[in-house]
Amino acid sequence: MQINVVLADDHPALVAGVKYALDSAKTIKVTGTAQNSSEIVELLETVPCDVLVADYAMPNGAYGDGITLLSYLRRRYPELKIVVFTMVDNPAIVREVARLGVHSYINKTDDLDRLISAIHAVYAHAVYYPSDSTRQNPALRTVQGNPSERGDLSKREVEVIRLYVSGMSIGEIAKKLNRSKQTISSQKVTAMKKLGIVRDAELFRYAWETGLGGTGAAPAPDELAPDPAH
Repeated sequence: MQINVVLADDHPALVAGVKYALDSAKTIKVTGTAQNSSEIVELLETVPCDVLVADYAMPNGAYGDGITLLSYLRRRYPELKIVVFTMVDNPAIVREVARLGVHSYINKTDDLDRLISAIHAVYAHAVYYPSDSTRQNPALRTVQGNPSERGDLSKREVEVIRLYVSGMSIGEIAKKLNRSKQTISSQKVTAMKKLGIVRDAELFRYAWETGLGGTGAAPAPDELAPDPAH
């Protein structure tokens, strides 16, 4: 058995190190390396690839990165096995990646043996999300256990989050929706718990990556009005 792997990351030194580690595994052959989404697609069209190991954040490619790129790859190459290998540890992003049907999500701080295990697992049609990531993100357990169950936010919670990441304060949202500040703050907190998110910074990134923040640029956390109710 030999698993053909394409390795993608925008840091050449990291690519070289990971490639060296993967080449040491007799069952793995790195058939190409890429630094952005354009190079990934070019390789997928020209070299054999069973498993794509790709960073989550890789700017400058024609096909984007993050959720945009992963969604595109899942549509265009439905049989391709994907391992996300990244420093991005936002629990809600992990959950969205799992919902897309991406087969594995590995943190770069993990031992490279775990990456090798992930490649073997997804090649064998398994889903490999390390147990510590699952414990840190209870929502992910639902996705892994039953992909059809999302644990969706309510429509009101989605609206509150959308308005909050657009730059409105809790008080402004309460006035707009004709609700009390306490109710809006409670809905925001509940939504964050459902998403497995603790910090506002993670909420902004989740909203932006998933399109919940709209089409404009997502405001930075320190640019938003303070939330006196939370």
